This record gives sequence, structure tokens and C-alpha cells, in this order.
Amino acid sequence: MDKYDVFTDGGCSGNPGPGGWAYVVLKNGSLISSASGGNPDTTNNIMELTAVIRAIEDCNTMGVKELSIHTDSQYVKNGITQWIFSWKRNGWRTASKSPVKNKELWMQLDELNSGSKVTWIWVKGHAGIEYNEMCDSLVRSEMDKLR
Repeated sequence: MDKYDVFTDGGCSGNPGPGGWAYVVLKNGSLISSASGGNPDTTNNIMELTAVIRAIEDCNTMGVKELSIHTDSQYVKNGITQWIFSWKRNGWRTASKSPVKNKELWMQLDELNSGSKVTWIWVKGHAGIEYNEMCDSLVRSEMDKLR
């Protein structure tokens, strides 16, 4: 069975400010797809969520339904593997009863995540992990285009 690994990253210059997102898809260790984009006025968290959403959409287009997503965002990993269950149970409210930020993106990610078998893996950012660094470089390039 083929093994698909996806690395994602998102970032912002200022928060909010110009931001970028990126992902790379590996099949059995070989790079098969990548994409990046930007937004002139966004936040780090929106860019992190956009990266994983776009990556899963790309994988779906390729017919990939089982994948491992490597993200350096605790917000994304914890949000989709832990917090989202109580958010949904509480009507998209946090433990402090405030509305969940980026609800529409979380709902989109939740739907994509439930339609695939995703293993979520947190990786340390800026630690020399090849494909995380590649994503970071793509994100920075997108931000540079917007400055």
C-alpha cells in the first residue's frame, strides 16, 4: 500500500497582515505535489488551516483517502483531534462560551477530515525537518509577494 505524507505550513507577517500557506505531498517518500498561496490581510491561524484544507482537497482529487499530515501548528493538530468535539457539542462555542474563531474553516476541515483517514502528526517548526522547511520557504515567498 502506498504511503502518503503531507507537510503543511502557514504564516503571517504581522497578525493580522500579509500571509501565506503551503503544502507538499509525498508518495512513498517522493515529492508528487505542492502548492502555495497568500492573502494580503489574514492571520497565522487562518493560513495554517488553509494549508491543511487545500492539502486534503488535493489528496482527494488524487484519490488519496489515507494520509499522514505533518504540521508545526499545535492549533491545527489539537483543534482537529481534540477541541473540535466539544466545540460541536457546545454549538461551536469554546469552553469559555465564546464563539470558535475561524468556525467556517474548522467546519470545512472537519468535513474533509471525516471523509479521509488522516493521521495528525505535530512536528517542531524551524528544526531542520526537510519538508517542513520547504513549506516554510514557500510561505515566506508568498508573503514576500504581498509586501
